[in-house]
Amino acid sequence: MPTVSVGRDRLFAALGQSYTDEEFDELCFEFGIELDDVTTEKEVMRKEKHVEEEASADEEVIYKIDVPANRYDLLCLEGLAMALRVFLLKDPIPTFRVADVAKSSLQKMVVKPETSQIRPHIVCAVLRGVTFDEARYNSFIDLQDKLHQNLCRRRTLVAIGTHDLDTLEGPFTYEALSPADIKFVPLKQTKEFNGVELMEFYKSDMKLKKFLHIIESSPVYPVIYDSKRRVLSLPPIINGAHSAISLKTKNVFIECTATDLTKAKIVLNTMVTMFSQYSSPRFEVEPVEVVTADARSTLYPDLSLRTFEVDMAYVNRTIGTSLSAKEVAKLLNKMQLQTEMQSESKIRVSAPPTRSDVLHACDIAEDVAIAYGYNNIARTVPQSHTQGKQQPLNHFTDLIRAEVAMAGFTEVVTWILCSHEENFKMVNRKDDGNTAVIVGNPRSADFEVVRSSLLPGMLKTMGSNKDAPRPLKLFEVSDIVRLDSKKDVGATNSRHLAAVYSNLNSGFEVIHGLVDRLFEVVGIRPAEFDKATGKYSEDGYYITPSQEPEYFSGRQANIIYRGSCIGSFGIVNPEVMQRFDITDPCSAVEMNVEPFLQL
Repeated sequence: MPTVSVGRDRLFAALGQSYTDEEFDELCFEFGIELDDVTTEKEVMRKEKHVEEEASADEEVIYKIDVPANRYDLLCLEGLAMALRVFLLKDPIPTFRVADVAKSSLQKMVVKPETSQIRPHIVCAVLRGVTFDEARYNSFIDLQDKLHQNLCRRRTLVAIGTHDLDTLEGPFTYEALSPADIKFVPLKQTKEFNGVELMEFYKSDMKLKKFLHIIESSPVYPVIYDSKRRVLSLPPIINGAHSAISLKTKNVFIECTATDLTKAKIVLNTMVTMFSQYSSPRFEVEPVEVVTADARSTLYPDLSLRTFEVDMAYVNRTIGTSLSAKEVAKLLNKMQLQTEMQSESKIRVSAPPTRSDVLHACDIAEDVAIAYGYNNIARTVPQSHTQGKQQPLNHFTDLIRAEVAMAGFTEVVTWILCSHEENFKMVNRKDDGNTAVIVGNPRSADFEVVRSSLLPGMLKTMGSNKDAPRPLKLFEVSDIVRLDSKKDVGATNSRHLAAVYSNLNSGFEVIHGLVDRLFEVVGIRPAEFDKATGKYSEDGYYITPSQEPEYFSGRQANIIYRGSCIGSFGIVNPEVMQRFDITDPCSAVEMNVEPFLQL
């Protein structure tokens, strides 16, 4: 759940009422959010710096409030105060309006066809007559940051740009140009950069470097110009310095570039509805005409209501109440959902642009439950009883673990993410591009891919414990992930067993014995060989020579069960051992245990 930090005194001023910490905690619970912590900014700084110092009486108290991840309207003080005032029946539900502007006076954004190569969508709006003070300005910037981290998925789906409209002249154009052809002074800088120089410059910036990968490898970068070719922004990286907003800004131009148009509309609506209460007229937003590359013209933002017709029987059955339509209408109005009675059995609910989380009748039933109070819902005994139990695969895995442990092996748990080099090169495997799931924008070189084998992690653990007493016998039973185009998610999990033995001798016979023991305990006999046909029987297992690159040539074997290879074992290749810093000879086995579930 996202955590929103707001000043207590400013929040209480917005609510028009003061509370004790306990009273406000109770109010949060009733509204479906949680007061997580009560602290001060200086206290947070002292904790970060590990400084022991007594708090002074004049420190501003900060409330840290956990809000639902899909309630984007609660990510700032303005949205919290607005929602709580409506919930407490202090204010009516706000009516957000799109200003009636003559077509000749509309601001226009023209989208060029080249943007389809990288970031095809843009939506815009204007807030007129905004009155900023320092607290409002900081809240405005903070909401953008929270939306970027949450709904915008770190700017990959949507990037928000805010500009002082009085420093610009429309119409605006949204283009995609070669990096070398884009030149401007970025925000908080005085030197002009082109796109290539800017990327290099921000690689050392702790805040912005994590967004560079979004467009860095593209042959064109998205850029927004005004009519005098002044750069507004290079989304999703940085705005231009020329149009930077400040406390003196009165007219704010907001643009959201995106790869997902639906998300862009939600982000734009959230920004303008939260801060239109500071504009003049209040709750009014000036539209912007966006002309797409195929000459279609659309006005943004869309602040229309979304309507749902909901059966009362569904609401009462879902939350376990017997409320009337009139009672439900009153409760939903407290949650900013305008509700009209169609009949005693049906209601019509209108969701405002602030409530993008309402998608289905079940969301409406949830809001009824919140407004009614969960503690007020009568407890009932379920009409049906269910019993939970382990998944068969997990139960079987536990049995396998017990058997391997009784054979003298110690269980380890390794990371499911590893480096590309560990997963392939260090075990002499080649990446064909169709095996491992690659992690996009990894935070560390140690976590670049999802492991497609347990063996690298086992060998890494063995190398890290080379000083442990010998023999060293380790095992792991866990999942590996491999690409699979037949699956709807593009990959599949498999439960594997891996075991490694290291001593003064290789211990090939120990690993071979472990394999035979596993088949014995699951009730599978060795396959019989038919000399006449030269084939093994289908109901057992057998081993055949193999040529796996991670094992020593001539000292390895594949494990065949019901005609399929389910794993291999052998003496680990000396080159592989050297890469993992393993000093003593070792043998290993890795096999898929899921085929045994058929038994």
